Amino acid sequence: MVGTSLSGHVSLSPFATPAVADVPGTVEEALRVVPTWSTDLVPGDGATARLWELLATLGAADLGVARAVEPHLDARAILAQAGIPDSGGTWGVFAAEGPGVRVDAGRDDAERDDGWRLRGTKPWCSLAGVLDSALVTAHLPDGGRGLFAVDLRQSGVRLVDQAWVSRGLAEIPSTPVAFDDVPATPVGGPGWYLERPGFWWGGIGVAACWFGGAVGLGRRLHAEAARRDDPLLAMHLGAVDHRLEDARRALAEAAALVDAHTLGAPEGRLLAKRVRATVALVCEDVVTRVGHALGPAPLALEEEHAKRVADLQVYVRQQHAERDDASLGTALASREAPW
Repeated sequence: MVGTSLSGHVSLSPFATPAVADVPGTVEEALRVVPTWSTDLVPGDGATARLWELLATLGAADLGVARAVEPHLDARAILAQAGIPDSGGTWGVFAAEGPGVRVDAGRDDAERDDGWRLRGTKPWCSLAGVLDSALVTAHLPDGGRGLFAVDLRQSGVRLVDQAWVSRGLAEIPSTPVAFDDVPATPVGGPGWYLERPGFWWGGIGVAACWFGGAVGLGRRLHAEAARRDDPLLAMHLGAVDHRLEDARRALAEAAALVDAHTLGAPEGRLLAKRVRATVALVCEDVVTRVGHALGPAPLALEEEHAKRVADLQVYVRQQHAERDDASLGTALASREAPW
């Protein structure tokens, strides 16, 4: 079982005191212990703030660990929302699309009516070589898309040989996987995965990880400002504080709205796009300000700090910057002005 009583706990409340316990120290350790964690961390069931605080706490300690844990918890939430029991083990969510590759789902006429097979290549499959199972999106014969649970240990699942050269999140290889006539179990009906409000809650959970990474950088700056009486360090620390507060408030408000069950899918989409954009901009600003304040020495000489900066810069690019702003603007233009 795990709650939010973790070392260096990141709270969505403004004046909480950090609690003390253990955070997994490596990705390998995280994948060993995460299947034993509580199964009640499902956004929308009153546990949203607790889930996002957990993800932020993991991110503040090590973004690689957070990046490994987040999709596992998201997969378990998706299974719970679909009313499907968790089969145990570690899970991923492989939902990315890419140019020139796709996964198609077809019925297996030789099996029962709900027998499906996956064929094709899925890009950006994080940790596929060490996970037990994954939820995989695939194109349906009628042109829609469905979600399928897949045992990654079975024959027909093959990692595509592609170099993972990233300096950030180096321990989270996210390379393609080929599916060669692989049996798969449907999760929800056609289109359910993308149409449910919970799709957007998962996207905000990723932003909670980013927030945690920025908190980790803020803590390093705070330690330096507490050690040296330097007005420029104090100035940067003050600026980082109110930027982190912007992100914290956005996540806290979103958690309350999710748990209130007042948002449909269109409103959930707007909320997620706003929160992700807010947190991403905060992260970018914190990286810049901490770099200005501390100079090159920590980047060159401190493994933990250098890793956190590189991890955050890669991870936050899951927010597609101006493209996501354009998507948000398009959605807003079709509605009454919200402000």
